[in-house]
Amino acid sequence: MKYLCLIYDDETTLYALPKHEMERLIKDHLAFDRDLAESGHLLGTNALERVAAATTVRVRQGKVWATDGPFAETKEQLGGYYLIDARDLNEAIQVAARIPSARRGSVEVRPVREHFEA
Repeated sequence: MKYLCLIYDDETTLYALPKHEMERLIKDHLAFDRDLAESGHLLGTNALERVAAATTVRVRQGKVWATDGPFAETKEQLGGYYLIDARDLNEAIQVAARIPSARRGSVEVRPVREHFEA
């Protein structure tokens, strides 16, 4: 089964980390990426640009509204994701718990719906 592991962190504190701590976090993520790929769990991963680069799109009464920034003000922002393959939710949680950013922020684990059913 596919699961999306959404990584949330407080950008203000994340980008204020001392250089050596940020370098350690990046090294930890790269090592985790390799381990996940070798185990066969990794289907895809990417970091996202800062939330200030986000654009939120809404369509209301046929009109498109695009606004700068995220859809809601939150303490933690979505910073990246891992798309993984796991036997079940239990295994997906075990994988998510190993994501280095889980030590600082949070990781939301969500099953991927393979086919949209109305």
